[in-house]
Amino acid sequence: MIKDYRPYYVKQAWYRLLDFYVRYKLSPQLASLGKHFFIVKPWHIEIFGGPIHIGDHISLLGCSDKKTRLTVWSDKKDIDGIVIGDHVLISPGVRISAANSIKIADSCMLASHVYITDSDWHGIYDRSMPPLEYDSVVLEENVWVGDSAIVCKGVRIGKNTIIGAGAVVTSDVPSNVIAAGNPARVVRTLDPDREITTRKDRFSESFKMKKIFEDIEKEQLKGNTLFGWFRSFVFPKKEKA
Repeated sequence: MIKDYRPYYVKQAWYRLLDFYVRYKLSPQLASLGKHFFIVKPWHIEIFGGPIHIGDHISLLGCSDKKTRLTVWSDKKDIDGIVIGDHVLISPGVRISAANSIKIADSCMLASHVYITDSDWHGIYDRSMPPLEYDSVVLEENVWVGDSAIVCKGVRIGKNTIIGAGAVVTSDVPSNVIAAGNPARVVRTLDPDREITTRKDRFSESFKMKKIFEDIEKEQLKGNTLFGWFRSFVFPKKEKA
């Protein structure tokens, strides 16, 4: 990991800038955004259409080469659009495209490049216009979708289930299993006697967690100076392994 040479007060100013961008640029594009959000590089989060509802404690990550896109494309009113629950993790490169209704429950985790859609977006025989057909998608609580997996229209994934990397989910998947492949099939059942710790369990005490992370950062950045930070740009040091 590259050493962070920023003084603590500079990093705090950076966090305030991110918060300002989210509140005055990103949030107005959403129907709702919950409290205690953690959004990284929000200028790489692309929002199109609506409604898009996001719950509390969201971890929403953007990246310059992996744009995260939340899209609702419909000429109908009073649709669900995209509804994201509390404590959800959305990694860089995720695309969620709704023509009607995609619901992602609390504590779900979406790895990089996951694609979720409730429509085929083009007809089989008439490809000149978007199709009239769509079918809602639901991810129940604590679902984990692996890197580059695709979740297709009409799919419901049950509570605690894991979808393997690169899987293509074309039909419902029950709770408490691991599914993988194209098309995705159940390959393992989770142990019913093992307790599962969710993101909500781990991060529910947001103020306590924030204080812990602040103390860690203060310790890591202790001794950093403004001059040292500028010097790291001009004369970067090779970090020791």
